[in-house]
Amino acid sequence: MAAVSIRNLAKRYEDNEVMRDINLEIDDGEFVVFVGPSGCGKSTLLRMIAGLEDISDGDLDIGARRMNDVPASKRGVAMVFQSYALYPHMSLYDNMAFGLKIAGKSKAEIDSAVQHAAKILHIDHLLDRKPRALSGGQRQRVAIGRAITRQPSVFLFDEPLSNLDAALRVKMRLEFAKLHDDLKTTMIYVTHDQIEAMTLADKIVVLSEGRIEQVGSPQQLYHHPANRFVAGFIGSPKMNFIDGTVAALQDGGVLLQLPGGGRQLAAVDGAGLQLGEKVTLGVRPEHLNIATGQAALQARCTALELLGDFSYLYAAYDGADEALILRVPDSLNPEHGSMLGLAADPARCHLFRQDGRALPRLAAASAPAIQH
Repeated sequence: MAAVSIRNLAKRYEDNEVMRDINLEIDDGEFVVFVGPSGCGKSTLLRMIAGLEDISDGDLDIGARRMNDVPASKRGVAMVFQSYALYPHMSLYDNMAFGLKIAGKSKAEIDSAVQHAAKILHIDHLLDRKPRALSGGQRQRVAIGRAITRQPSVFLFDEPLSNLDAALRVKMRLEFAKLHDDLKTTMIYVTHDQIEAMTLADKIVVLSEGRIEQVGSPQQLYHHPANRFVAGFIGSPKMNFIDGTVAALQDGGVLLQLPGGGRQLAAVDGAGLQLGEKVTLGVRPEHLNIATGQAALQARCTALELLGDFSYLYAAYDGADEALILRVPDSLNPEHGSMLGLAADPARCHLFRQDGRALPRLAAASAPAIQH
């Protein structure tokens, strides 16, 4: 196992700088997920760690050893790609043993490593089969097993579940979590799926346009996003955003005036704000409610998604680019087009300045565990 240290890392293709000012510490044995939209640089960063992309500037250490100029084969890492990349004419056993044979390992060492990896991944009864006889999930396990046999210090996974169907992705997420518990090896995992990131990671790294936006635990990013980008990316459905202005600064937070003239209190530290300043209120779907008293906002029901024991209600207000989303009980069934008064608990509100920065939430507004 090994820790990974990244300092002032940058990547350029001629005059095009695609990664800049990357600083990150990954602890020994930690499961870290790089997440972000397509083109944000997450796979490029993973390939730089693997040695498949040159480092333009900065330093990369693995296990306290500088790796900038060390060949990929000597870095002590193993990478699992989105594509299984199995040899179709070889059995599972030979696919998993191939790298060890090339490395000159003895037959006894190879057999021990392959059997051990196959047992961990529950494919030991399939070792004589060819890849064409396997399901997609089984093929991905073989690719992972091939990495395990190398006994790397760091595992690297580049969107390994994206080729699988939805049900199999859920099952394989649990397998990845168990694999990390069993091996206790440093793992770095790339995905565009923030649900995978939330369920797997000890630490999430959110990237956008070649920069790190925020690093933290899943709950830190969910309850305390550093900016509007992170707030909108982490969470499904995404956070609701409502433009407003600062109406008053109070001991309990910032009082906002919202479209239509209603007011909503957000329990955040308003130091530095000015009366009348434009800000954006953020409220997650499970924290936006139909008002039982005075409403902060009036909106019209436009759709209802029934999902079993709960529903997602969509409500639009004048001037909005997109409808707000509320998580509501399945028993609630408002008429299409009916007007609803909406409000939120101040302790559940987020507030963002015009540049996207989040204002710190008041200590009394600390949020409990994530609700699923």
